Amino acid sequence: MPRKRRYWLFKSEPSCFSIDDLEGRPDRTEPWDGVRNYQARNLLRDEVAEGDGVLFYHSNIPRPCVVGIAEVVGGAYPDRTALDPRSKHFDPRCAPDNPIWYMVDVRFVRRFLREITLEEIRATPSLAGMELLRRSRLSIQPVSDSEWETILHLGGVDKGE
Repeated sequence: MPRKRRYWLFKSEPSCFSIDDLEGRPDRTEPWDGVRNYQARNLLRDEVAEGDGVLFYHSNIPRPCVVGIAEVVGGAYPDRTALDPRSKHFDPRCAPDNPIWYMVDVRFVRRFLREITLEEIRATPSLAGMELLRRSRLSIQPVSDSEWETILHLGGVDKGE
């Protein structure tokens, strides 16, 4: 039996990597690297899978917001930036035979017709249980099926997309 598609919210500071950056990459695809939180790493490594949907969230800006959707296009693999001393994500504890950090490849799907701000998410009763509102510092967060559908609706996107 095939695995049920799951949904996630991935946070990124737009000054570091934005939805514009993802859309502009070859094949609109890029590794989601640099995750350096063990809980987020565990989600990437153990639960995020090819075919899963991603809400792309711009964080650490005056009006944090969900700006569009992406799709996971490959399972987790060791984050090569952890091995590169020139990378801001370098981790000297890592070695090729000791991968501490992981990443997945994501592909741009589409932008929302409008941004869904954190304030709007907080004000939407059906989103009151979102992980984003409970543990906002975690950069990879699960999103329920109903939360996914609500956010897509707010963003002006049909749920089939």
